[in-house]
Amino acid sequence: MQETENSALEKHVAALAFPFGSHAAPLLSLVNRIATAAPQVKFSFFNTPICNRSIFSDPTSQANNIKPYDVPDGTPEGYVATKDPSEAIGLFLKAALGSFRSVIEVAVAETGRKISCVMSDAFLSFAGKMAEEMDVPWVPLWTAGPRSLLTHVDTEVIRQRLGTNVCGDQTLDFIPGFSAIRVADLPEGVVLGNLDSPFSKMLYNMGLMLPQATAVAINSYEEIDPVAVNELKSRFQNFLNVGPFPLTCPPRFSAADEYGCLEWLDKHQAASVAYISFGSMMTPPPHELAALAEALEATGFPFLWSFRGHAKENLPKGFLERTSKNGKLVPWAPQMHVLRHPSVGVFVTHCGWNSVLETIVAGVPMICRPIIGDQKLNAKTVVVEWGMGVGIEGEVFTKDAVVKALVLTLSSEQGKRMRGKAEALRELAMKAVVVPNGSSNESFTTLVQIVAK
Repeated sequence: MQETENSALEKHVAALAFPFGSHAAPLLSLVNRIATAAPQVKFSFFNTPICNRSIFSDPTSQANNIKPYDVPDGTPEGYVATKDPSEAIGLFLKAALGSFRSVIEVAVAETGRKISCVMSDAFLSFAGKMAEEMDVPWVPLWTAGPRSLLTHVDTEVIRQRLGTNVCGDQTLDFIPGFSAIRVADLPEGVVLGNLDSPFSKMLYNMGLMLPQATAVAINSYEEIDPVAVNELKSRFQNFLNVGPFPLTCPPRFSAADEYGCLEWLDKHQAASVAYISFGSMMTPPPHELAALAEALEATGFPFLWSFRGHAKENLPKGFLERTSKNGKLVPWAPQMHVLRHPSVGVFVTHCGWNSVLETIVAGVPMICRPIIGDQKLNAKTVVVEWGMGVGIEGEVFTKDAVVKALVLTLSSEQGKRMRGKAEALRELAMKAVVVPNGSSNESFTTLVQIVAK
């Protein structure tokens, strides 16, 4: 026992974040959970200054054995951001290896401890080479779902079978569990889109490198997709489902409901309200937002809309006034609390993985309008594999398509069956996390042993 404690006193884990989108916060949540379980191990968290300020805004919510370190973002002095996020990502990736190495040296000097393990966002495949040079374990975190991960690990197989820039209607029935998945459902960069972009190359290199990792952690749970999980287990040394994070890594402090969303929801009947949000990165174009608004007004269903941007400029004239009795628009909503409120009957969503998991944990059906990345694959899985949601005809919001989806989910027997399937997935998630020998709990125990012991 004494030997184990002394060993822990020498441990120093480097965590390398990808500072774009919603990637850094889940990695910090997992690091915080491991740090709490292994209080004598030091954790150095490497991230860009702006992103660090955002996710470490409340230092009291983090374990005291985690210290953030700022890493340059790779942009030249005087750089002015453009509307194309891939430009900033490309600049960051170009400088990332040298930037991380130099700041890690600072952390080693400050702590007097050599790095004993490298954790990273899975996107940063060069972290595996760094860990190999240090002769320490590499433990990447995949923040999205198992199916999207499988497509990136199998990118070379997919390209060999189908080629690149192929017909979107071809199916991937040669991958177990993918018989209903089309090429058009795949994330950009696998066989469609600009395969030479920095982002596409990053994903391709990641798929090649991940099988060499000591363990791959994922924000998911085994029972959500057993076929994909078993395939990934056969690809990796250790594939550890340690989620869903809404249950395993919930925020220590609940965000304030400054716009009164929950109080407003209290006034409505069970499973009657449509909650609408498209995440923090992108939204559908203005003409689709207008069509969504027209459908909400036509059906009369109560709705709570977390709306980014200027509503009066993007929604039909007079819409806010005409729907003031049964609708509420807010610039931000406490999503996890909103989804778990009994009056919410459906979530109109872009199907980002975090939103999918939060919806499953709440046991709520979805209306899916994917936009980028893995969202199309997530949406197809929600609708076809799990049966807990509905897509939009033509994959574009029109008034008629949204009216049909709202009526289906909120006032039909099929909608009730969708809720039943969502609640069944929720129960499986609870068992994975709450039961002591649940699959996610056992995976987390293994993860702590690899990272900190």
